[in-house]
Amino acid sequence: MASQRGESAAPAATLAKKRKGLDKSHYLYIAVIVAVIAGAVIGLMFPEVGKSFKPLGDGFIKLIKMMIAPVIFCTIVLGIGSIAKAATVGKVGGLALGYFVVMSTFALAIGLVVGNLIHPGEGLKLAPYDPNKKAAVDSTVDFLLGIIPGDIPVLPTLLAAILVGFALQKMGPQGAPILKAVGYGQALVFRILIMIMWLAPVGAFGAIAAVVGATGFQAIISMATLMGAFYITCALFIVVILGGLLKAVAGVSIFKLMRYLGREYLLIFSTSSSEAALPRLIAKMEHLGVSKPVVGVTVPTGYSFNLDGTAIYLTMAALFVANAMGTPLDLGAQVSLLVFMIIASKGAAGVTGAGLATLAAGLQAHAPQLLGGVGMIVGIDRFMSEARALTNFTGNAVATVLIGTWVKEIDAPRVDRVLAGAEPFDEETMLAGHTAVQTTEQDVTEKPEQPAQPVLANA
Repeated sequence: MASQRGESAAPAATLAKKRKGLDKSHYLYIAVIVAVIAGAVIGLMFPEVGKSFKPLGDGFIKLIKMMIAPVIFCTIVLGIGSIAKAATVGKVGGLALGYFVVMSTFALAIGLVVGNLIHPGEGLKLAPYDPNKKAAVDSTVDFLLGIIPGDIPVLPTLLAAILVGFALQKMGPQGAPILKAVGYGQALVFRILIMIMWLAPVGAFGAIAAVVGATGFQAIISMATLMGAFYITCALFIVVILGGLLKAVAGVSIFKLMRYLGREYLLIFSTSSSEAALPRLIAKMEHLGVSKPVVGVTVPTGYSFNLDGTAIYLTMAALFVANAMGTPLDLGAQVSLLVFMIIASKGAAGVTGAGLATLAAGLQAHAPQLLGGVGMIVGIDRFMSEARALTNFTGNAVATVLIGTWVKEIDAPRVDRVLAGAEPFDEETMLAGHTAVQTTEQDVTEKPEQPAQPVLANA
């Protein structure tokens, strides 16, 4: 592996230089922050003016709705293909997939529990979103909003995607070209979604200005409550749930593991993306003492199917929107939403905006009138992205150690030495680049062939 990394030294060094400055995602992040602050200030100081910016938020929501069905279809079809491929690896793949499903479901359930305890968004009572109702805007605004295509029903799309995915499995080698074509389609869909997300500052400005203009300072308090509760929930999930499981199964301290992965946490925090640390996690887990086959199956598969932070975010954000719209979900609706998110969250991996599209898909499938509240989430989504990314990353690191322990493919004495600092990780082997993902990932996994993805960021 070191030799393979050595061969890519030149391009790695070149890309590393490019990453020294702010990349495009940082500019988007800064723009969203400025837009949220500006929207809140205008909403507080000039309420009527703030409410007049509502079409900006509505237009952005319509653009997100437009992409829901393509995102869900492509990711679910490819996800089913990935599950089949991972399962063929044998015991490691089957055990990893089972663990991922259980932990994702558990994380979603925790989000629901916390959301029901703190009732985020309660008291705002925003006007429900009615896609068939003509807004009281001038003809030009009405015309521009009318250009954006209508949405496609989510549940039928989900069913069709599941059927297509399993049908492609049954086709065997004959289905490979079709699966590859769907992969190219997914790359196109995600590229369009990323383009739409560059309008997030405009949408966030309009939505926040309108909400704060209508409800006053209560909206800011509600959004701050959601963000604080989400960060606390993620921290407790890592320390109590993942830490407890790691200690009970492998006898490893979660704090020692997190200290060992300190550089990766800094990288994730600076980029808001757990994807940026993928090759470094693979290298560090192998150095820790987990066997290469276990790391090669668990880490890449976990990056698509083990998104604990995203799962917590989806359910807490859904309850926040429901409460903010004055129509809280009953227990039955919450359970059905949980089942939907278990499936749909597998499509929220890695691309900016996919998590937001998945949230909108869940709300549209269960309560379309709640879509108007998604505009508030647009404004604070980026503030929660670091917690999502850090939780997702930690979940996959813990999963790798657990799977290695269960299949007895881990060197326990080496784990103790590495975490104690006796055998430090050689940073030179990474060539300062978390940029060799293509070489590393292809070496260690048998994921289905897919076209090159757009620049990834946390969902």
